[in-house]
Amino acid sequence: MGFYTREKLEGIGFKSIGENVLISDKCSIYSPESIEIGNNVRIDDYCILSGNIKIGNYIHIAAFSALFGGGGIIMEDFSGLSARGLVYSVSDDYTGEFLTNPMIPEKYRGVSKAKVIFKKHSLVGAGSIILPGVVLEEGTSVGANSLITKSTKEWSIYVGSPAQKIKDRKKNMLELEKKFLKEEKK
Repeated sequence: MGFYTREKLEGIGFKSIGENVLISDKCSIYSPESIEIGNNVRIDDYCILSGNIKIGNYIHIAAFSALFGGGGIIMEDFSGLSARGLVYSVSDDYTGEFLTNPMIPEKYRGVSKAKVIFKKHSLVGAGSIILPGVVLEEGTSVGANSLITKSTKEWSIYVGSPAQKIKDRKKNMLELEKKFLKEEKK
């Protein structure tokens, strides 16, 4: 896997870009002027970043994932998206009342746009899909191949299609985060 050099990253035209950012040179980036990237971020091969996206610190977006940020996507610190994860903040209406696809003029489409937020320590498993308007509350963990259609409860684990809460998630990582950040400052 090859990563863009710092010079090439700065030349892409991101709204902002932090330190220690690794983005695969096989990543597709649309509207970089609307994308903010924090520190210590890695984005792997064959990912798509498009639209209004804000990526915090200490984040990994794994291979073949896509963030469609027409309605806005925020990934807070220590959140992540596993391989083949899809995040939609825009969606066509599939009821048959409207035409669909981006090649149709807006007045004939029933597009819904709603911000998607990954709160701190949220993690989405491989092959999962997040739909417009979802807020993954702090500490949410989503199992592989899950479909998230509604916002979650904090420190909970969700699985299935549509996803359901199966149990609470441990918070041990909060102490580890404090230790880690303290050591990072040294």
